[in-house]
Amino acid sequence: MPQSFSRIRVIGVAAGVVIAAAIGSIAIAQQRGQSADPQSGGGRGAGRGGGRGVAIQPGQECPPGMTLVRAGQCEAPEFPPPSIVDYRPRSTLVTAEHLVPKARFPVIDVHAHVSQQISTAEGLAGLIAALDALNVRMAVSADNISGPRLQQIIAVVASSPYKDRVRIQTGVNLNNVGPGWADKAIAQLEADMKAGAVGLGEISKAFGLRTRKADGSRLAVDDPDLDPFWDACARLNVSVFIHTAEPQEFFQPEDMHNERWLELSLFADRRNYQPGQVSFEQLMTERNNLFKKHPKTRFIAAHFGWHANDLGRLAKLMDDYPNVVTETGAILYDLGRQPRAAHDFFVKYQDRILFGKDVFEPTEYPYYWRVFETKDEYFDYYRDYHAFWKLYGMDLPDAVLKKVYYQNALRVMPGLPKTGFPQ
Repeated sequence: MPQSFSRIRVIGVAAGVVIAAAIGSIAIAQQRGQSADPQSGGGRGAGRGGGRGVAIQPGQECPPGMTLVRAGQCEAPEFPPPSIVDYRPRSTLVTAEHLVPKARFPVIDVHAHVSQQISTAEGLAGLIAALDALNVRMAVSADNISGPRLQQIIAVVASSPYKDRVRIQTGVNLNNVGPGWADKAIAQLEADMKAGAVGLGEISKAFGLRTRKADGSRLAVDDPDLDPFWDACARLNVSVFIHTAEPQEFFQPEDMHNERWLELSLFADRRNYQPGQVSFEQLMTERNNLFKKHPKTRFIAAHFGWHANDLGRLAKLMDDYPNVVTETGAILYDLGRQPRAAHDFFVKYQDRILFGKDVFEPTEYPYYWRVFETKDEYFDYYRDYHAFWKLYGMDLPDAVLKKVYYQNALRVMPGLPKTGFPQ
């Protein structure tokens, strides 16, 4: 397991052990106290577990602290169960392993949060060294930068030996939208594109979730006050890289059925199920309406539109809105658990998918290469709180890899240098 999450996993360990032990002990005591009850799973189960069994009906779940041991019968472990952050079983599976430290073809990362690294010559040189080790040919900063700071960073890159290795997207301030906002925003967009920006984004997930208009109301993703701005993006041939909502489970109660429970328990700002908050489905409806209202504007839906867990839904979105493409940032855990379906989706929509990573952590990129390029089975993901399951390789064809890694980005984002890529 990489060291990068060893620190994360110790959060709440002591408390988790104590709570788990208490729950386990209580459950065991309760089940032992029920052993004389004829409904408690007598017969074969009672002989095995010393009377610890509880019978359930088809479709029922086991009581808390218990697990299914036979059809219709639950039991509690004899020992206090470990907490979710402490259970780290060693796999006994022996299977082929093909680590992929460098991508097979040069890569353009359109979702690179690297503005801090590229703000200075020293930071830029360090970034390029890391990109070279991964075969990432170009990083496209997606940090919503505008105005003087954008110009300063562009100047750093332009005066360096790496001027063809980094590009920067501009940003837009969506706070306090109201009368006069669109004219000012369009003027700034025009100035930023003239200064050398190659697109707009990443538009933050706060847009739709928390951003407020000048009158204090929530700024909906399809708010008509924004229409002139999106139309200006079409006129200027600017790709709009937009992040809408968060994973679907972030909008669901944080209970024992939520597969993102651990992440929600770690990060309070991801708990979008509080009373009064906008729903996931409402945000998806607003986003799709935005795509529909502006067919001449080119949108890049960040994070697979948060539909990597439902590729059929994403396929419908792609079919309905030909002005939309998508990117792979921070959704590898969903692709890697459905390798055959994901493979077929990538083949079908091979002209509509761009490579993006999101957080810049060089040790994590090889997991993407391994999922995309190999047929490996049952290997770890890099961040436990995203996914407690294993990954499988998609074994994509070379022609698809080339499109996802660099060809689609060169087509979708005008202004990217074309040097250094296979023809």
